[in-house]
Amino acid sequence: MILGITGNIASGKSIVAEFFAETGAVLLSADQLAREVVKPGSPVLQKIVDRFGAGVLQADGQLDRAALAELIFADSHARQDLNALIHPAIAALSERRLKALDGNGETLVVYESPLLFEAGAEGRVDRILVVTVDPKVQLQRLMRRDDISELAARNKIASQMPQAEKCSRADYTLDNSGTMDECRRRVKALAAELYAQIRDRSKNR
Repeated sequence: MILGITGNIASGKSIVAEFFAETGAVLLSADQLAREVVKPGSPVLQKIVDRFGAGVLQADGQLDRAALAELIFADSHARQDLNALIHPAIAALSERRLKALDGNGETLVVYESPLLFEAGAEGRVDRILVVTVDPKVQLQRLMRRDDISELAARNKIASQMPQAEKCSRADYTLDNSGTMDECRRRVKALAAELYAQIRDRSKNR
């Protein structure tokens, strides 16, 4: 079974994915795949430079993600252009990796993808979990994590698909507004449910 994990910024998706790994799940991160497709010398990176200019590159030729983020969060058209450049490459790579993991017979594969819905990637997974967070907690986490002002944090949050819309399209939701221990307990409970489904499915084959 492939479980897609998504949610909005500062919801704690990566922590949730790590807690799933503690239960024996195999992780695949869309963010890591995104880094792979924009490696120096890659066709995707060249297209990004052509669109946004050399200012999005670091001195060593790596993509300056912070500089690029400033451009796209302030401009919805720029964000759409970036997505059009990188999403097809991430899609192709993720499908290859997920197919390989699924073919290896892994019982539970977790695909962490912040833009699962936005990228139209629902078809790559069997179930979808949306990690939710209280808006006040989200704002404080984001300001602290990125060391940014409240206005900048609110702009980042506003640039994303509303949390309620993501929840309406999910198979499961997990509230991560509390402590790490609370989050871990909720993940373990859901993991147990998913592993039970996997065992039942195997028996019925």
